[in-house]
Amino acid sequence: MKPQDRWSVYRFYPSMVLGFHGCDQRLGESVLAGRTTHLQKSENIYDWLGHGVYFWDSSPQRAYEFAQERAAGGRNSKGDIKTPFVLGAVIDLGCCLNLSDSSALSQLKDAYRTLKDTLETAGDLLPTNGQGKLRRVLDCAVIETLHEIRKQLGEPTYDSVRGTFFEGQEIYPGAGFKSKDHTQICVRNIQCIKGYFRPIEAGLDAVDPSPVS
Repeated sequence: MKPQDRWSVYRFYPSMVLGFHGCDQRLGESVLAGRTTHLQKSENIYDWLGHGVYFWDSSPQRAYEFAQERAAGGRNSKGDIKTPFVLGAVIDLGCCLNLSDSSALSQLKDAYRTLKDTLETAGDLLPTNGQGKLRRVLDCAVIETLHEIRKQLGEPTYDSVRGTFFEGQEIYPGAGFKSKDHTQICVRNIQCIKGYFRPIEAGLDAVDPSPVS
């Protein structure tokens, strides 16, 4: 038994998590109204966690900031957001490739070697991650290679991928924390999304604390 398989039972998460997706209001409202069944999977070659539907883990604010950046034509913008909107989702991570787990990182190392050997044999070059590692072409290729290896070996398919990223400027001099640090979830199995909801904003629908006369 491989070391990374010894604790494989813990790849299944025992509870639901809340994810938040930054998008255009028209799309968000369409999903909430049932006109659109599910969000579409992202299949860019630079997707940090491979291909799937992306959510900010427990961070509606970060999802909204992302949507605002897209709407303003910021970095990596495709110009497909006019009115920033946040869509919430209840997610069962299922069998999860959790990149904070050492066994998952070990699997990625093995997948990298396979990808490297395959490309070298074919006379092709390895892809590289972009400046500042915001466009993760290499990481995406390695993660997709891992999924393909498991498929060929008949091993359980990963339903989701979860990873923490360190991005932005130091929040104070010498800090180990950066302004845009976040955890993201990539849902590969759409059935893991159990439902969508409209996030509640503070101050809205608040109960009036004044006594009833």
